[in-house]
Amino acid sequence: MNDAVSIAAAVREGKVSAVEVTQAAIARIAARDNQLNCFTAVTAETALTDAARIDTEIAQGNHSRMLAGVPFAVKNLFDIAGLTTLAGSKINAGKPAASQDAAAIAKLKQAGAVLVGALNMDEYAYGFVTENFHYGATHNPHDLQRVAGGSSGGSAAAVAAGLVPLTLGSDTNGSIRVPAALCGVFGFKPTYGRLSRAGVALLSSSFDHIGPFARSVQDIATVFDVLQGEDDRDPICTKRPPELVLSQLKQDISDIRIAIAADYFTKGAEAEALAAVQKIADALNVTEYVTIPEAHRARAAAFVITASEGANLHFDKLRSHPQDFDPATRDRFLAGALIPNSWYLQAQRFRKWYRDRIREVLQNVDVILAPTTPISAPLIGQQTMILDGEEILVRPHLGLFTQPLSFIGLPVLSVPIQRPNALPFGVQLIAAPYNEALILRVAAALEAKGVVSAPVIFNALN
Repeated sequence: MNDAVSIAAAVREGKVSAVEVTQAAIARIAARDNQLNCFTAVTAETALTDAARIDTEIAQGNHSRMLAGVPFAVKNLFDIAGLTTLAGSKINAGKPAASQDAAAIAKLKQAGAVLVGALNMDEYAYGFVTENFHYGATHNPHDLQRVAGGSSGGSAAAVAAGLVPLTLGSDTNGSIRVPAALCGVFGFKPTYGRLSRAGVALLSSSFDHIGPFARSVQDIATVFDVLQGEDDRDPICTKRPPELVLSQLKQDISDIRIAIAADYFTKGAEAEALAAVQKIADALNVTEYVTIPEAHRARAAAFVITASEGANLHFDKLRSHPQDFDPATRDRFLAGALIPNSWYLQAQRFRKWYRDRIREVLQNVDVILAPTTPISAPLIGQQTMILDGEEILVRPHLGLFTQPLSFIGLPVLSVPIQRPNALPFGVQLIAAPYNEALILRVAAALEAKGVVSAPVIFNALN
């Protein structure tokens, strides 16, 4: 009973209490997280109180909560009432505690889920490895010597190791999809603006998304359904009516046009990353290729916009507390502060052009397949890697295949390909804005075939 939907069903049916489920999660965290370093805070007392409330409701005949008793945790840039929102930084540690939960946390709690803590991340969500300078590195459950990915590394690793069945993260340029791929779990970035970011510390407002991690497509769909809905507190949150996807997962996918991303997305990757894409293509009988034009320029423009917006957001802290930043984060923000306005404006102009070109591509195909990362999880502390015979930096290039898609806010699910006695890879399922249901239907079909899966993994140190 590792998945959220099964846990909730068992709690609603009285086969196990929410308190027992929560106690078990807290015990797993206590036993395993000293080696993983996923959590920066465990909210055991409030979690048990909330779980007891769920049990009381069920005893009184209320069996309506979709996620009754399901433990979950969130990246520590989500506001948690009573905790200081760290966003991975030392500077924020002295700030007052949040007065209320982020909108996404409130919705999950309303559905009966039980919050058990906050999770490690790259400082200010500006990274792909979760080697946090202040709070330590999060370790990959498949190999504790390797990174979990980032910036939502704690969120991915906590799910992969079975500490909790659900977590939330954020994705600017790949910060959900990269750690999902490296840790071998499902990581979902819905359409930009689809889910409310109210109560979430941002890095780059025109890129930032929130989304879930889980070990099954059904769990991802359930959380997505719970989190949908407009929110005036987030100015970019869509007014579009929710489209509930859970009920659509078993629909036939023969009418969905699927293709493989060619050119840019077939270069600069290990053979195993491309083999993971081919494995999914073979399972779906996909032979068509499509080209996403100017993806390399989209990635370059994404760097410019992210650095500029991030530097502007944190400029006052750069002036007042430069010594308290992770040196790598500080240097990236300082570089961003020096970007000329003309570069930023040109990047935004290109963004509009690129969005129009991708819209044309997606008129002829519904779902596109692409690798999530160019390599499997690198070692903690590893600075460079060899791709196509060239030595390049690890940190920026883990987002090689994710950034061109975040650039225009497309919905993307990274699905896990497990490999015997080897590290997992992820494959991105990409669709046009607001076509999350198509992605999840394809993923559910792959899961039913046994092509993608996310078993609990915890390779402890001897």
